[in-house]
Amino acid sequence: MNNKTLIIIITLIIIVFVGLVIWSQSLPKDTSAVLGTNDSQGFLSADETSYDFGTISMANKLVNKVFKVTNTTNQEVSIDTIVTSCMCTTAYLQGAEGELGPFGMPGHGGLAGNRVNETIKPGETRDLKVVFDPNAHGPAGVGAINRSITLTGKGGKLQFTIEAVVTP
Repeated sequence: MNNKTLIIIITLIIIVFVGLVIWSQSLPKDTSAVLGTNDSQGFLSADETSYDFGTISMANKLVNKVFKVTNTTNQEVSIDTIVTSCMCTTAYLQGAEGELGPFGMPGHGGLAGNRVNETIKPGETRDLKVVFDPNAHGPAGVGAINRSITLTGKGGKLQFTIEAVVTP
């Protein structure tokens, strides 16, 4: 290898290295607390994230379950949206200023919207009330159901599930 080839190779390595350094500096550096996933430590947590209603009749009308959501960090955590996986399921959040909701499946049910914009201070707990309507799908809706409810914030989410067997 001659000196000219060696200089070109070293120059290319330096250019690539400088480019990587500049690119890494442009990445976002958001250090605010966010919702975690169910597998992460900290952020928002819940003692239980799933519930089985068992067998319920369409005659029972609405059934609901309240989940407790706690900010386990030493920073404020914001909940930006709450969405459900089906129009038969809605959710309400007990906010600092009262009940927020209904929140549901995007684009269905004429809901007030899925934007929450609720901040939970360190150590605070909120109630997430999930309401399931076994009549929402009519006679075709009998059988096993599995629905999800997802809270999202900057960079994270916390997901809850409900199950039931719907009978006529």
